[in-house]
Amino acid sequence: MLWERPPGRLQQGGVVLKKFHPVYLFLAVPFACLLWVPLYNRIEPALLGIPFFYWYQMLWTVLGALCIVPVYLHEERRK
Repeated sequence: MLWERPPGRLQQGGVVLKKFHPVYLFLAVPFACLLWVPLYNRIEPALLGIPFFYWYQMLWTVLGALCIVPVYLHEERRK
């Protein structure tokens, strides 16, 4: 058949849906940590003269990229 359903995936209305895997929760970590502003809405501790508010966000730029790595590796393994 021309349109066979790939193994391990659900099909609904012509759209292929992937099953949920806990590794996708890594994508929610940076979102949740940056969305909760009262957590980092302060000046101290300063790092090299940079207020906490700013360096916390810069740190999450790097940590956010690192949180994507396990999801990428999982997706590559599934191919």
